[in-house]
Amino acid sequence: MRGEKQKCRLRVSLLHRISKVRTARRDFIAYTLPFAVFMAFLVLCSGLESLFQTSDRLLLSQPRYWIFPLQTVVCAGLLVSFWKCYPFPTFRAWALGALAGIVAFVIWISPQAFFGVPDRTTGFNPEIFRESGPLYAMTVAARFARLVVVVPLIEEIFWRGFLMRYLINEKFTAVVFGSFRPFSFFGVAVLFMLAHSSADWIPALFTGLILNGLAVLTRSLWACVVAHAVANFSLGIYIMATKQWGFW
Repeated sequence: MRGEKQKCRLRVSLLHRISKVRTARRDFIAYTLPFAVFMAFLVLCSGLESLFQTSDRLLLSQPRYWIFPLQTVVCAGLLVSFWKCYPFPTFRAWALGALAGIVAFVIWISPQAFFGVPDRTTGFNPEIFRESGPLYAMTVAARFARLVVVVPLIEEIFWRGFLMRYLINEKFTAVVFGSFRPFSFFGVAVLFMLAHSSADWIPALFTGLILNGLAVLTRSLWACVVAHAVANFSLGIYIMATKQWGFW
């Protein structure tokens, strides 16, 4: 009888360990895969642009016009499929997040708006489709969906939700969101900066510090997503108004 009980306990213990390993693996994938896929699309876009830069076909020489919408749909699908893995228990601290987003937006445009840096007019220009009516509207809508919904979710889940905790402990889900350690705090800010175009390094660094500080202050991933979304939405409006497509 005792032997049977011991076997049963061992079996339960083994199943429990397997379950924990599977959960940890699922969480790791949920926090990293959407960002990895997002970056893979950017690499694909850059590679196609280099390969077909002399082509007279727009969809080959400028693949961003179809890759970015596809990237948005695929990454949104990944976010939905992993949604239960993310810590969004309450939508708290959204007002502070919105304020932080406005500050980040002002910092982002300050070189051109206040310090005389040349305008950035080269980039994703939806106006090439203006005469086609519905296609222009769809292009702008897709660009804003990527900018305001998909990018804030993917980047905040990865940078603040995953990496900022992972650099404290490899078992990152055991680390309270917004926990402060100098190495993870400043390391993530620097990596966040380097993930952006070199033209955006200075504002990206300050924005990374603001978002990291917001995470520590509020302990709310939602607040960081709101801040990122507000900053990006404001930037999108600014881009459409000034036609500085390089900010996309």
